[in-house]
Amino acid sequence: MKISRAQVIAYRVAAQELDRSGRSVGRLAVLDIGIQDSGVDAARMAFDARLATAPPPDGIGPGKPLALTWSLRGAPYVHRRRDLDALARALWPLSEADAAGRLNETGPSIARAGIPALEQYAVAVGAMREVVTKPMGKGAASTAVTKRIPKVMWRNCRACKAQHISDSAMRPAALAAGLEMEPDTSPPVLVPRPRASVATDVDVPALQKLITAYLELLGPATPADVAGYLDARRADVQALWPDGLVEVSVEGRAGWLPAKRMDALTTAPAAELVRLLGAFDPYLQARDRDLIVPDRSVHKTLWPVLGRPGVVLVDGEILGTWRPRSSGKKLTIAVQSFAPLPPSAWTGVEDEAARIAAVRGATDVAVTRAN
Repeated sequence: MKISRAQVIAYRVAAQELDRSGRSVGRLAVLDIGIQDSGVDAARMAFDARLATAPPPDGIGPGKPLALTWSLRGAPYVHRRRDLDALARALWPLSEADAAGRLNETGPSIARAGIPALEQYAVAVGAMREVVTKPMGKGAASTAVTKRIPKVMWRNCRACKAQHISDSAMRPAALAAGLEMEPDTSPPVLVPRPRASVATDVDVPALQKLITAYLELLGPATPADVAGYLDARRADVQALWPDGLVEVSVEGRAGWLPAKRMDALTTAPAAELVRLLGAFDPYLQARDRDLIVPDRSVHKTLWPVLGRPGVVLVDGEILGTWRPRSSGKKLTIAVQSFAPLPPSAWTGVEDEAARIAAVRGATDVAVTRAN
């Protein structure tokens, strides 16, 4: 079946509830794949973009329904607490080569260490579990964990001019070890999750459920797209590709979607909305960037290595960027559009800016514009 780009965009906007059809934070569909919480109030802005009413200010943290933890690609993510144990098993490395990639190691470096990558991964998980038995800052945890792992796993750190466990080993190990983070702490404070199970191997059904969730929210997509999101080896993901999918052609590119979502794909109404999405909003996590933004000349602006901006989404199209600047209780949102926007779009931007100000606790907001 041939599917147009416009149909895919309309489908994703609806599937991710960007029409503000979400009924409550805990039931938001995007939590099936997690919300990256990089930056100020990133998760709460993602909630607000999908809910008719403002999200509660304190629903994330130990003892609460949502938890913040290092998970996908070692980044801080918000997930439903009840999903964490299954997620940890879904994100366990799928092979020796996959483990080496997640540890940011090469075959020769693993060979020199004399410890297989999968074993190194498990060693890091065990050490994290042993060390973090109460709230503990990242630095203290790193120091204690380093003493419990073989020296061949230590890495040179330019920042602190010492050798210790690498971030690429410590971060993925945290979720598998049953740890979460205290929100709004810098450096991060790690906290053990009560009654958490410790992951020791991959749970294939849990992984396939996570793959299916990605396809439901950011599909049609390919094994390479999903592997990029999971930070997994493409060949391993493809070998465990779930059943119940339909292959379609999107602008000549093959993609897969769960069969149960085909009607939603072909009948999704065109998006008619304005949203100011945060830099790491789930909508922007799609790996097929050429599809969501065909103009490659703006890709470096939208996805720089450091300092990503938020985006202006108008009727399903990304038409500009925005950056916040706070001064006391005043928030200024600087919008740079890629081309002149109609007055109706600017009205929508002003309305969305007011909502972002409310999320961030600002009492005054101004929008500055270019184009």
